Amino acid sequence: MKNKIQRSMVLILFVTLILFYGILAVILYNHNLSILEGEVRQEAKYIQAAINISGTAYLEQMDGVDWDTRLTQIAPDGEVLYDSRRDETDIENHGSRPEVQSALDNGSGEDVRMSDTLGREMYYYAVLLNDGSVLRVARSMDGLMRTAVNVFPVMGVLALLMIGFAILLARWQTKRLIKPINELDLEHPLENDVYPELEPLLIAMDRQNKEKEAVSNMRKEFSANVSHELKTPLTSISGYAEIMKNGMVRPADIPVFSERIYKEARRLITLVEDIIKLSKLDEESVELEKQEVNLYELTREVVSRLAPQAAQKNIRMEVTGEPVMYNGIRQILDEMIYNICENAIKYNNDNGRVSIWVGDTLEGAKICVSDTGIGIPKEHQERIFERFYRVDKSHSKERGGTGLGLSIVKHGAILHGAKVIVDSEPGKGTRMEIHFPKEERSCREIDSPTQGQM
Repeated sequence: MKNKIQRSMVLILFVTLILFYGILAVILYNHNLSILEGEVRQEAKYIQAAINISGTAYLEQMDGVDWDTRLTQIAPDGEVLYDSRRDETDIENHGSRPEVQSALDNGSGEDVRMSDTLGREMYYYAVLLNDGSVLRVARSMDGLMRTAVNVFPVMGVLALLMIGFAILLARWQTKRLIKPINELDLEHPLENDVYPELEPLLIAMDRQNKEKEAVSNMRKEFSANVSHELKTPLTSISGYAEIMKNGMVRPADIPVFSERIYKEARRLITLVEDIIKLSKLDEESVELEKQEVNLYELTREVVSRLAPQAAQKNIRMEVTGEPVMYNGIRQILDEMIYNICENAIKYNNDNGRVSIWVGDTLEGAKICVSDTGIGIPKEHQERIFERFYRVDKSHSKERGGTGLGLSIVKHGAILHGAKVIVDSEPGKGTRMEIHFPKEERSCREIDSPTQGQM
């Protein structure tokens, strides 16, 4: 970065010098051209006056003029009568020259072009004499180019000095600029005293550090919870198995112990399955393709599978609404609906009720699950989607579950671009809604029942 800044500064200076030289050369050229034009016109008028007084014999005295200046007398028909640089008999007719034509018509004329005779760029100025002929004075413009070229060495030396100075200045300035950056405390970005231009970067770094810390803490907490949740059923299984192994169980109690081992094993399997599901959702490694899913029919299937659990607590489950198609991952949608409905049964009262509505709204497809259960206190409602978080930890084991069900719901909603809304009051029940985005679904008319009771 340091070297890049230095190179950029030197490059900017170099380009600036080149542009400056070009502009200076143009200014000098135009300035000297203006001077040359003025000198040529003055000289032409002086010679014109001398010829009108002394006659054309005056031209014979001009053979020794400066090489850069050329004098030519041209007859009205274009014949060259006199030329200070060449034998006039060898010069072609000049009647077509623009400056000559202009002088014959208007009394004077000028032009800038390459001389066919001398092979150099010339400035021509012509005036009409009293005898009707034309006097033309021409001056080479090579001097103007030489002036511009002569400036180059001076500019070159000046450029080298300035580039050398720029390199030293760039190194010093770069070191000065980089030093505060090298001394940044990346662990506490907002505590650094640096340029105002760096404040947005430091704010972003601080936010990123906090996010990393939060993720790290969440992972640590998750690992600790996983270890605890796995250890609990394994300890139970190991304990029951050890008692049976040592022959400390009466034959009549073996079925009881076997059932406990079986339940703990099933709990362990369910926990591992939920952890795997969450890991896949976290890594966005779900490879299943989206398809058109009838949310109403899918909900009825889920309720049918949960009917035995509901029957144990004499809970009535009711599905109402209308068929609505949604383009999503059927397996994930199934797990989302299943976990919400299962929670509605687990945390419901005996002889309670679970009402499920599925349908279409202006905002999109919606699934609503309401129960008459124990409810969730306000202070816990924002945390129920956290992994292993349980509102009632004292009764969590007897109610069953892994504590990951609602986390799966949350991640499934994120995967589908949906949102989950919770409305609950302790002692009165809970209402959970899944709102799906309208743009990601499609609806079509389906002939099917609009309500059912399980």
